[in-house]
Amino acid sequence: MTNRAFKYRIYADEEAESFFARCCGVVRLVYNVALEQRSNHWRQFKRSEGKSISYPSQARELTAIRAEHDWVAECPIDAQQQALRDLNQAFQNFFAGRAGYPKPRRKFVNDAFRIPSSRVGKIEVLNAKWARVRLPKIGLVKFRYTRPIRGDVGNVTVVREANGWHVVFTCEFEHEAPANDNPSVGIDRGIVNNVALSTGELFSMPPSNLDDLHKDWQRTASRRKARSKRQAKAKRHAARIAAKAARRRLHWQHVVTTRIALRFGTVVMENLKIRNMSASASGTVEEPGTNVAQKRGLNRSILAAAWHRFEVLQSYKSEFLGGCVVKIDPRHTSVTCPKCGSKDKGNRENQAKFLCLSCGHEDHADVNAAVNIHAAGTRPSSVPEKSGRRRELRRAA
Repeated sequence: MTNRAFKYRIYADEEAESFFARCCGVVRLVYNVALEQRSNHWRQFKRSEGKSISYPSQARELTAIRAEHDWVAECPIDAQQQALRDLNQAFQNFFAGRAGYPKPRRKFVNDAFRIPSSRVGKIEVLNAKWARVRLPKIGLVKFRYTRPIRGDVGNVTVVREANGWHVVFTCEFEHEAPANDNPSVGIDRGIVNNVALSTGELFSMPPSNLDDLHKDWQRTASRRKARSKRQAKAKRHAARIAAKAARRRLHWQHVVTTRIALRFGTVVMENLKIRNMSASASGTVEEPGTNVAQKRGLNRSILAAAWHRFEVLQSYKSEFLGGCVVKIDPRHTSVTCPKCGSKDKGNRENQAKFLCLSCGHEDHADVNAAVNIHAAGTRPSSVPEKSGRRRELRRAA
C-alpha cells in the first residue's frame, strides 16, 4: 500500500475562517491541558484511580468538559479526540526512545485539526477547478481542485498557513512499482548549484526577489510600535512573502526530483549530517567562536537549499517508479580525481573549478564530486541488496 497526501487551498468567507480558528484553538487547548495533566498530575491520578492516565481516561473527561462548556462542544469532538490520540502516541514514542518529551502546541505554529474519514462526507467535484467536502459541524467546505484525488481517504486535516487555509486528504492506494532498468546517476547537493548530476547537468533554483522583500518587511515590522496592530500587519505580510518563497522552492524541488526519478533507476547521494553542518559557530562565553557572521550566512544558505527535503522527495519518487536511492560516505568526494584517484585539497581551486595537480584532469567542481559519488555508490559493495546480504553473513559467522 502507498500513502499520499493531497493538499488544496480553501476559499472560505470570514465566518468560516473564524470558525476554523476557534476549532484550532480548542484542539490546541485540549492537547496542552492533557499534556499538563500527564506531566504534573499523574501521581495524584494513579493514587485516586489506581491506574495511570491513558487515552480512554482523558477521552471520558473530555466528554464531561464538553457537557459543561458550549464553546468546547462547538468544535467537532473527532478533532479533539484526534489531539488526545496524538498526545498518547507522542508519549509512546518518548518512552520507546524514538522522540523527545512532548512539547505544548503554540498558536500560529500548530494551527490545525484532523478529522477521520468516517465522519467526513464524500468529496463532490463541481467542475475542473473546484470541489467541496462536508465536514462535521462545519458544513460544506469549498476548495481549489488542482489535481484528482487517488485512493481511499483516511484522514482530513484543516491547517492554517501564512497564505490562508488548506485542506489535506491522506489517501491510501494499491501500487506495484514497475521494473526500472534506467541508468544510474550521482547527485551532488550544493548552494550555488543546488543539484549537480554526474552527467554534467547543473540545476539551480530560479532567482527571486522575495527574500529581499521579506527582509524589508521584517525591518518595517521592527520599526513599528511593539505589539501594535500596524506591527502585526507588517509581520503577517512578511510571513506571506516567506511562505510564497518556500512554495516556489518546494515546487522547484518537486519538478527536479520527478525528472530525475523518471530518467534514472538508481540515484546515489551523499549521506550528509545536515544538522551538524548547519550548527552555530558562536561557541560559548569562555570559548567564543570565529567567523560567526560568515557561518551564520552559510547556515541560512544550507537550510534554504533544503537538502534533506530534496533527499526525502527523491527517495519516495524513485521508489514509487521502481528505483532506489543509495547513500554513501561523503568524505573526499569533492577533492578526489576520478581519473587518477589523487586525493588533495589543492585539486579544488575554488567553488567552481576542479584541477587535478597530479594528472591535470579539469572539470566543474560540483560535477566532479557527482562523478565520484556515482562511482562510490555503484560499486558492488554499495548495492543495497548485496550489502544487506553481507551483514547477514557476518552475523551468521
